[in-house]
Amino acid sequence: MRVTRYAALLRGVNVGGRNRVSMAELRACLTGLGYLDVVTHLQSGNAVFTAAEGQPERVAAAVEGQLEDALGRRVAVTVRTAEELRTVVEGNPLAVSDPARFLVVFLSEPVSPGWLGEVDPAAFAPERMRATGREVYLDLPDGIHRAKLPKLVERRAPGTCTARNWNTVTRLAELAAAHTPGPASLSG
Repeated sequence: MRVTRYAALLRGVNVGGRNRVSMAELRACLTGLGYLDVVTHLQSGNAVFTAAEGQPERVAAAVEGQLEDALGRRVAVTVRTAEELRTVVEGNPLAVSDPARFLVVFLSEPVSPGWLGEVDPAAFAPERMRATGREVYLDLPDGIHRAKLPKLVERRAPGTCTARNWNTVTRLAELAAAHTPGPASLSG
């Protein structure tokens, strides 16, 4: 059986004391699905793991279902393969001046050419934005908390979305690449 290394990004957990999911609970949920080599990163709902090769959307649905069954919480989950994360990092179309003020918004569906409608992203300067497929890159030189583009992207995003700063994105890509699985057998 072929296996793949994945990263799961949980939306809106452990923010302001709401929707609490400990990383131990997250690891238990992932191992309960039979996933291997589970590693969590930070307290904001990031995990890297190995699972039977399949569509990331199906893996996301399995993780969402397990979180709801085990913890009684509905949490949107976005999943990318290690290869997809590598492409996100290598394909970044913007310069990163401050990794803590640079976000990647991970979308569940790709953006269409007219997804912003009549909105002119230049009107948000000095904030900058570029969309490629299922990711939107945001450079927010005045800081994330005062930024206007993340709210715009969230309102107009197709499907669900979740954002991570550049430090987290690159670290998740490193964690996913650190263990490149080959054929193996998974239980569950």
